[in-house]
Amino acid sequence: MVETALFPLTLSEATVRKSGVTLVGPVDLEIGPIGTTVVIGPNGAGKSTLLRLMHGLDRAAKGRVDWNVPMKDAQNRQGFVFQTPILMRRSVVDCIAYPLLVHGVSRKDAHAQALDWADRVGLADHAARPARTLSGGERQKMALARALIRNPDILFLDEPCASLDGSATREIEGILKSARTANTRMVMATHDMGQAKRLADDVLFIYRGNVHEHSTAEAFFKAPQTPEAQAFLRGDILE
Repeated sequence: MVETALFPLTLSEATVRKSGVTLVGPVDLEIGPIGTTVVIGPNGAGKSTLLRLMHGLDRAAKGRVDWNVPMKDAQNRQGFVFQTPILMRRSVVDCIAYPLLVHGVSRKDAHAQALDWADRVGLADHAARPARTLSGGERQKMALARALIRNPDILFLDEPCASLDGSATREIEGILKSARTANTRMVMATHDMGQAKRLADDVLFIYRGNVHEHSTAEAFFKAPQTPEAQAFLRGDILE
């Protein structure tokens, strides 16, 4: 991975509003360079919006989102994987190679790197197939390869296993663990508490658009500090 001074990512009273409604914030938060942050909370709490705010897909109506480098440089060092992968009318290998081609890598080199990544995520036998013929789990593996091929400093993931079965989820988590070992910083939203416990170094608990807790995974799952987090972990319905 290329060394950068990208971190920390700092949110200062950052707020997202749409149609006059506050969806997230104000949020004060700092994300450092190491580990996997898992964002949890009930449906509609603002998990996806918080990820989009950090990544830059949603702009802050109030407050600031700052990296330790100019925003243009920060944008080039990030990746984002959506819950439903964005598909192109191309082969699997061409979809994986696309980010390299956009950034000026030769077609030959991009194709070679894409084949390598297809192999890493278990899609070597499907490299020539149209991407739209892949299964749900295969599509998500392709999306991960496409996001990781440029060796981003940080990868945002919005519930990447939400609609996958256990086998596909296990494969996706294996890829994420490998990326973590390679020092890719990850921030991932999930509704799966088992997955959060397996992957998280630290946990962000968000409720009604506000970050109620941010602590190590061990501390959070052992002794959450707020009544809302306690109720959420018990499986209670939060209004």
